[in-house]
Amino acid sequence: MNQQQLKQSIQRATSWLLADQEEEGFWVGRLESNSCMEAEWIMAMYIMGIDDDPKHEGVVQAILNDQRADGSWEVYYDAPTGDINTTVESYTALRIAGLDPESSVLRSAREWILNSGGLTETRVFTRYWLALLGEWPWEQTPALPPEIIFIPTWAPFNLYKFASWARATMLPLTILSARRPTRPLDAGRRLDELFPDGRSNFDFRLPRKKGFLSWERFFLTTDYLLNRYVNFPLHPFREAAIRACREWIVNHQDADGAWGGIQPPWIYSLMALHAEGYALDHPVMAAGLHGFNLHWSYQRNGGTYLQPSESPIWDTVLSLLALLDCGMPSGTLKAAEKAVTYLLKEQVLVGGDWQVFVKGAEPGGWAFEFENDKYPDVDDTAVAVMVLIRLLPMMNDAELQRNMQTAVDKAVQWLLAMQNPNGGWAAFDRDNTSKFLTRIPFADFGELLDPPSVDVTAHVVEALGLYGQALTAPAVARACSYIRRQQEEDGSWFGRWGVNYIYGTAAVLPALKVVGEDMQADYILRACRWLVDHQNKDGGWGETCGSYMDDSLRGKGPSTASQTGWALMGLLAADSHDFDQAINRGLAFLCNSQRQDGTWDEPWYTGTGFPGYGVGERINLQKTGDQYSQGAELARGFMLNYNMYRHYFPLIAMGRAARHPDCLTTTSPTDDD
Repeated sequence: MNQQQLKQSIQRATSWLLADQEEEGFWVGRLESNSCMEAEWIMAMYIMGIDDDPKHEGVVQAILNDQRADGSWEVYYDAPTGDINTTVESYTALRIAGLDPESSVLRSAREWILNSGGLTETRVFTRYWLALLGEWPWEQTPALPPEIIFIPTWAPFNLYKFASWARATMLPLTILSARRPTRPLDAGRRLDELFPDGRSNFDFRLPRKKGFLSWERFFLTTDYLLNRYVNFPLHPFREAAIRACREWIVNHQDADGAWGGIQPPWIYSLMALHAEGYALDHPVMAAGLHGFNLHWSYQRNGGTYLQPSESPIWDTVLSLLALLDCGMPSGTLKAAEKAVTYLLKEQVLVGGDWQVFVKGAEPGGWAFEFENDKYPDVDDTAVAVMVLIRLLPMMNDAELQRNMQTAVDKAVQWLLAMQNPNGGWAAFDRDNTSKFLTRIPFADFGELLDPPSVDVTAHVVEALGLYGQALTAPAVARACSYIRRQQEEDGSWFGRWGVNYIYGTAAVLPALKVVGEDMQADYILRACRWLVDHQNKDGGWGETCGSYMDDSLRGKGPSTASQTGWALMGLLAADSHDFDQAINRGLAFLCNSQRQDGTWDEPWYTGTGFPGYGVGERINLQKTGDQYSQGAELARGFMLNYNMYRHYFPLIAMGRAARHPDCLTTTSPTDDD
């Protein structure tokens, strides 16, 4: 890799980044997911009787834009097959929008649905939507009793033992499950064609796959009894429970109108409050409906797409990290100061749900989104600490420096309080690991738990290292022991929040270097060799989302800018000339694939919401993979395309390489090197 070429690529990328900064000081990229976001919005508007949504036509067009050639809709870009849930929900939304079932769009979608097992293969969430529309019997959906809000925290089955995103989704669903509202589809828009043998011959029941003596059977029996209870004439605590759930929902609304900073609890909360009689112009409802018109929608190819969340803090701290790793080029310090001012303003200094099981700790974290004070997260906080520590001596304002140090001290204390007993860190909570909860009938989607993960733990370790804690510090020692225990036999690490083993491995290696680990240790070099072994012929790295269900796909996929950046970050941390050739080929890929405006194209999804395991952590696919109702299409999963990953991660890698010119060659490597 020619040093001058690398320098020019860094300059172009830095210029693009500076131009992309918002006036308030933050960076934020588009967050893409799948067509369920748009389909569920169409369904929700119909259920709530809103027929004048100005986004309607654009949202319908977005759904049409993303139909696959085979008639289905997919969970992530270029998935091996479509997804039954996304396809059924998109089909339903288009029927609501008035499309003729014999149109080419719906005919091909219907053929795909029926050939893929039909409605019997749908998940619980999809069945709830169909029940709200009168297309599925409510009594054949999992019962979520609102009385769970009264279960004490010491009990095994408690609301706060579910992950933050799960509890924020469950509470409004308890109201809907109890009230069982429906707004039936018009006669001409019903889904009769999806019941080819007639509704009377359709089996609406939940799957019965487990033996008689099992948690699954226990919860299915409990669910049966709870569904009977709904129709029982006496409900001594029902109204009090619904009132408590309703108050919880209202108290948890974010300042921008959202709930939990993500789409599912937001849209279910709106429908639950609507079912409880909240008028559309009620301040809570009006704020929730208006929120999607603020930041959450965007235009593409004539369609209006709805984001599943927003990432201003995450994008801002990682953009700052990129500038720092590039040596803070001329003109970037002013941009960094604006970003720091924004970050200090956004630090969460009020209490949240995490305090239920973390007693006595003071708040000090950052949330992922613009407004989500109830749920600060460890990952954003760790990277915020990293960049604030490194930027602090560069700031010229003494008061700003004092405020930065105070923010860092508060954040570090909060991070230490959030460490799990096994040494790792989770995203939002501590000790959120009750696996038996994932056996309830409701739990056939995403993740219900928030256990520790290697990638989040590595980011905290790196932050603590910059804060002055080395390998011998108790928290760091426990964390590094956890990281070593989690290493795969092939040398890689699982990536919970990014795709996948490339992400996990790239998070670990720089963190271990910062806390003083011997980077020539055998387990470190095994990880580096794994990265080298998975480099593509074009010099880049890529990994498909399908690796979450197919071990043969680990570290394999089309080369992407973000995943190439991750791999290079890992190899550069090793400080070994043994990997120079791989590093140079990776840098050449980034420079050669860079657009003229300084950024990169990347349609592939490299961010992870839910792998679809339920338990929220790596599973042994050889032993338990067949227990999950999904394959590489990730029918239970939720994948993301962070549109700024393609930019700041390559820039971080190039900046770190430029600081070590001895690893660069004088000529660009070729595929034959």
